[in-house]
Amino acid sequence: MAAADGAALSGAVIAFDLDGTLVDTAHDLIGTLNWLLAEEGCAPLPLDEARPFIGRGARWMIERGFQAADAPLAADQVQPLFERFLVRYEAHIADESRPFPGCVAALEALRAQGAKLCVCTNKLTGLSTRLLDALDLSRLFEAVVGADSTPAVKPDPRHLEAAVAACGGSLRRALMVGDAATDAGAARAAGVPLILVSFGYSEIPAAELAPDILIDRFDALPAAAQRLLGACEP
Repeated sequence: MAAADGAALSGAVIAFDLDGTLVDTAHDLIGTLNWLLAEEGCAPLPLDEARPFIGRGARWMIERGFQAADAPLAADQVQPLFERFLVRYEAHIADESRPFPGCVAALEALRAQGAKLCVCTNKLTGLSTRLLDALDLSRLFEAVVGADSTPAVKPDPRHLEAAVAACGGSLRRALMVGDAATDAGAARAAGVPLILVSFGYSEIPAAELAPDILIDRFDALPAAAQRLLGACEP
């Protein structure tokens, strides 16, 4: 990874989405969804079809998954299925989930240049920290703010605000890195620069979400962060 002047990153906070941005979790999440569908007598969904259902939290994924399986759920069915999903998923949270290529090196480079990193995810906080621990990623983050640790979840800007505040940072010196419309919505509403990755789980192609910078590889992230944060107020 090419060295660059990291002065732009000193004291800045970079908030990351988790699923589809930092970690490829699709096999374990969709595997658990398909287990739940099978338990309810439904056919499993192909991975490529169900990948875009990730990103808005497990409840939404379950509802969307059952709808795609031609078995739409009544409102009172969702919570019991959600609870069963959580038990099964937690037991298999890192069976196949792995950081995307180049992720760890990019995070280490950002930290070395003075940035504080946090996770801002619609996944539950406990599941997020369990996954990060299993993949030896927790050491790279100052804070993990999941769906249950904030007054509202992405795309609501309060989620991003809470994550940045958990690092002792300011939105004037913050950046959002994600893969989907929820991340783009939170960043735009909070007035924060946005980097999207092209390899995530978005239902809408990331390029169509008008990020400030779109990256195809993690080794492009440090330079992209420097470019955007260098334009921010100190």
